[in-house]
Amino acid sequence: MQLSYEDSGVSIARGEEFVSKIKKKVQSTYSHHVHAGVGGFACLYKISDDRFLSAGTDGVGTKVLLAQKFDDHSSIGIDLVAMCVNDILCTGALPMFFMDYIACSSLDIERSSSIIDGIVEGCLQSGCVLIGGETAEMPGLYKSNEYDLAGFAVGEVQANNLLDGSKVREGDYIVSIPSSGAHSNGFSLLRKIFKNDEQRLKSLLKPTRIYINDLKDILSNTELSGLAHITGGGIHNISRINSNFSYQIDSWPDINGSSYQEHCGDIFSALSSNGSISREEQFSTFNMGVGMVAISKEPEQLLSIPGSMVIGRVISGSGRVIF
Repeated sequence: MQLSYEDSGVSIARGEEFVSKIKKKVQSTYSHHVHAGVGGFACLYKISDDRFLSAGTDGVGTKVLLAQKFDDHSSIGIDLVAMCVNDILCTGALPMFFMDYIACSSLDIERSSSIIDGIVEGCLQSGCVLIGGETAEMPGLYKSNEYDLAGFAVGEVQANNLLDGSKVREGDYIVSIPSSGAHSNGFSLLRKIFKNDEQRLKSLLKPTRIYINDLKDILSNTELSGLAHITGGGIHNISRINSNFSYQIDSWPDINGSSYQEHCGDIFSALSSNGSISREEQFSTFNMGVGMVAISKEPEQLLSIPGSMVIGRVISGSGRVIF
């Protein structure tokens, strides 16, 4: 029997239904400063005619359970920063500062210090400051040695560099940029699939790739039309750039190729050969080796990023990813 993400207890459709249900309530609080709110990769708040703040918040999901299982908390903080700063990058913004929230049963100083070490490393990689945070001890809510993480990133973007989907045009190229592995999504399903393979599970702790240094010089290129962080929802995240178009995917990096595995390891080839999850589910749940997708009229500068490739074109349509 083939498994799905929902079989592991996570429903992407239910999450989308919740966002749809609360959207009007959230929008009732908006002022004229809000350029983009709930539903995007990150939120945009206009602070002047030519400047926007971009804000995002996220966690690392059940990847923390693997960190706890193997008592290895050294890189989970990098994941936390990456999930937030990669999202605000999709608006064209570079992160300015980051804040963290650690919730636990009782404070373990050595473990928490290791988590912070990872957060500091993530901030250094993304060029932002760790400006503050909160640690909450909640015995009774969390079991002994359990914890959870949340992060919050704020960045800034000039109006002429803003990526809000409005620059996308039919015929634009779709360019893939490699992931470093599973990143921080789909772990409830990965833990189920590889529950008897501890070596494989431990390899999944490889941290999420941060794309700031790959893209910061390209952001000022007016030919860049959009960015999509490939997280929950997999390949379908591309349509979030602008749902007034569809996205034709003609090719995908070879998950068995040496170049591909140099970037993200063999987790997805192992997943595909496992046989317990359909191809459609794989591409709807995981990044399948592509952590960021860029849309551009002229992709040459993007193709200078190692491992990147043109995978398709923007076509007329209404928010479909055709693969």
